[in-house]
Amino acid sequence: MKIGVPTEIKAQESRVGLTPISVQELTNHGHEVIIQDNAGFGAGFENADYEKVGAKIAPSAGDIFNDSDMIVKVKEPLSNEVSMLRENQILFTYLHLSAAPDLTKGLVNSKSICIAYETVTDEYKRLPLLAPMSAVAGRMSIQAGARSLEKPLGGRGLLIGGAPGVNPGSVLILGGGVVGENAAIIAAGMQSKVFIVDKSEERLNQLKSKFGESIKTLLSNEIKLEELVEDCDLLIGGVLIPGAEAPKLVTKNMIKLMKRGSVVVDVAIDQGGCIETSKPTTHDNPTYIVDEVVHYCVANMPGGVPRTSTMALNNATLPLLIKIADQGCEKTLKNSNNYLAGLNVYKGSVTYKGVADAFGLKYIPPEKVIKNI
Repeated sequence: MKIGVPTEIKAQESRVGLTPISVQELTNHGHEVIIQDNAGFGAGFENADYEKVGAKIAPSAGDIFNDSDMIVKVKEPLSNEVSMLRENQILFTYLHLSAAPDLTKGLVNSKSICIAYETVTDEYKRLPLLAPMSAVAGRMSIQAGARSLEKPLGGRGLLIGGAPGVNPGSVLILGGGVVGENAAIIAAGMQSKVFIVDKSEERLNQLKSKFGESIKTLLSNEIKLEELVEDCDLLIGGVLIPGAEAPKLVTKNMIKLMKRGSVVVDVAIDQGGCIETSKPTTHDNPTYIVDEVVHYCVANMPGGVPRTSTMALNNATLPLLIKIADQGCEKTLKNSNNYLAGLNVYKGSVTYKGVADAFGLKYIPPEKVIKNI
């Protein structure tokens, strides 16, 4: 199979779909890999690193899309990339379609085969291809939030871990999944006061066992969220519904209750955000202020640490990528319901229910389209 990796063109996005090590694995399996010129440069990988392991370097994205059976990316394609997709061509990347009506329409019209990293599952119904970037984003959320609390950036002028004789700041984390757990690791390590809210008592018990007295866990149906929001200095939105738009848990009125100069980091912004006042921002202009509350809503947070993120992502995506390349897309999906869960669009049909429901589109179960092959 011919596998193409274009340069990521989203603002401030320096990750790359494949590392040289991943390319070597694919070429060892007899596949041809084409890398766009300097696609890996921002993540610290030179053209020569790819050529040493058998990749070909192509000058333009057009060459990549024209010559490849499968396109491997990190972020969702932008409109000019969507226009280059061909019928039956495989797209393997993060998509987050439930918050992207125009992209969904474009992919449907392309009649390509679109597999979303974020909806592939494992035997425990976890999201193994989303988890590494969720872990990075969770850890970064505390870094970004702590920095945004500094006075020159519009924050309260508060050191999240406090100082000798001075109380630490309060961090409220909504969601106890991968984002929330990794945010708690950094927040607790900085010696802030950490509160995690989740709807699952079982999950909260797991977190309590891991963190002990360094965090406080709260069951969502037993709290008054507005009071917690009002009291916190840093609010982390880490709620996810796989493949669907994030629920708006924090309202505009709750934001108005927050202290002047407090900070919101909405990690769920890729899926529309879980805070009503959130809107996507970029690494070069990451924050804005609503009701004297600093909002950090960068839609590709892990892109700020592209080398770490690229390597972590490849560790997760490579096994499935090799199976698709070795066995063919349809056979791979047909043999695994977990992989099949990643199929969002198939040759003009929406095959992920959360996406179809978000836009009132016709939903065709993925097992139905694959069964007929």
